[in-house]
Amino acid sequence: MTTKLPSLGHHKPTGQGYVRLNGQMLYLGPWGRPETTQRYLREIAEWIARGRQLKVSPHEITVMELCAAYSEHAQSYYVKPDGAPTSELQRINMALRGLKEMYGDMPAAQFGPNALRALRESWVNKEIDSKNAQVKKRLSRKTVNDYAAEVKRCFKWGVSHELIPGTVYHALTAVEGLHRGRSEARETAPVKPVLQKYIDAAKKHTSRQVAALIDLQLLTAARSGELLGLRPIDFDTSGKVWRATIRDHKTAYYGKERVLYFGPKAQAIVKDFMGDRPLDACLFSPREAETERYANAKDHRHQELEPPKTERKLGDRYTTDTYRQALEYACRNAAKEAAKAAGKEGDTEYLKDLVKKYLWTPHRLRHNAATEIRRQYGLEAAQVMLGHARADVTQIYAEINSHKALEIAAQMG
Repeated sequence: MTTKLPSLGHHKPTGQGYVRLNGQMLYLGPWGRPETTQRYLREIAEWIARGRQLKVSPHEITVMELCAAYSEHAQSYYVKPDGAPTSELQRINMALRGLKEMYGDMPAAQFGPNALRALRESWVNKEIDSKNAQVKKRLSRKTVNDYAAEVKRCFKWGVSHELIPGTVYHALTAVEGLHRGRSEARETAPVKPVLQKYIDAAKKHTSRQVAALIDLQLLTAARSGELLGLRPIDFDTSGKVWRATIRDHKTAYYGKERVLYFGPKAQAIVKDFMGDRPLDACLFSPREAETERYANAKDHRHQELEPPKTERKLGDRYTTDTYRQALEYACRNAAKEAAKAAGKEGDTEYLKDLVKKYLWTPHRLRHNAATEIRRQYGLEAAQVMLGHARADVTQIYAEINSHKALEIAAQMG
C-alpha cells in the first residue's frame, strides 16, 4: 500500500503555495508559478530520500538521532529475502548500542577519531557472558574491529544523506583497525578443520538430513547456508558435474554469482533426497527428519500432545541456527557416549572436557574441504571452490576458474 504524499496547497492570506511535512508548513513561493511547483516536487523528492524526515542542520543532529535514522534504514536494508535479519544487522545493533550509551547526546558533527578510539577501548574491556554461564570473556579483536567499522558506516550513511558534514566521516576513516599483537584486545584461536573421528562420532547421532549436509559440505566446500535452501529446480544436471546456482548468498548484493559443483559422490547424496519432491521444495527438511525419527523409534506416542510441551515449530527447511543446534546436540551425545565407553559417564568434569573436544560448528567443515582441496590442487583451486572473489579478476580468469572447478568436483566427488 502506497502512503499518500502531502499535496501542494494554496495559502490564500499570503498568496503562496505551501506543503505540510511532518506537521510543519513549508512555504514554496507565489501560488500558480512554475518555479513554485518545481520547488514543491524537489522538496517532496528530498523528503522521501531522507526517509520522510525533515531536513535538519548538519550541526544540530545528535548521535542518538543519527543512530535512530540509520537503524530505520538498516532494518529494511540488511534483511534476507524471507525477512529474517542478517548477521550484519545484528552487528549494527550491537555497535550502535554502545555508541548511543557513550555519546548519544553529543552533536554528531563533533564525534571524531578520539571519540571512536574511546568507544573502541570500552569494547576491548567489555566482558560478555559465554556459553558457560560461570565464565565471562572480553570481546575479541575481530569483533571490536567489526563494531568500529559499523560505526564508521553509520556516519558514512549520515554524510550521504546530508545529515552531518562530510569532514566527520573523513576524519573517522583515519582510525585504523586494531592489529594482532598490537592491542589489549582478546585474540581468538585460528579456526581449524575438524578431526575426522569427531565428525564420524557426531554423524551417528544425527538425522539422515543433517548427515547428508555434513557430507555435502565436505564434498563441495559450501557454506552451510548455501546448502540449506537447495531445491531440485536449482540444479543443472545436464553435465557430468552438476551445478547449482545459489540465489541467496554472502556476496549476492555485490552482483556476484555463486555456483556449487556436485561430483558423483555429491550427486548420489542429492538424488537420495530428490525423489518425487516438488521442484520448488527444499531438499533438507527438519519436519521430514522428525517424521523419520518417529517412524524408527520403538516407543513413541504418535498422537499429538495436548498441550504441546514446547513452543518449537518444525519448518520445511533448516536455518543456519537450527542446523548448528542439531550438530551441537549430536556432538554432545557423541561425547556422552565416549564418556560411557570410558566408564566415566558420572564424572562431570571429565564429560565437560570431553564435550569441548567433540564440539564443532558447520563452518569448520569448510576448513576441512579447503585444506584438502589446497593439499591436492593448490591455493588457487581452493579459492575457486570456496567462492572467494577478488575485485581485479578478469572475465577470462573467471572462465578458467569455472573449468578448474568442474575438474576438481569431478575428481573429488
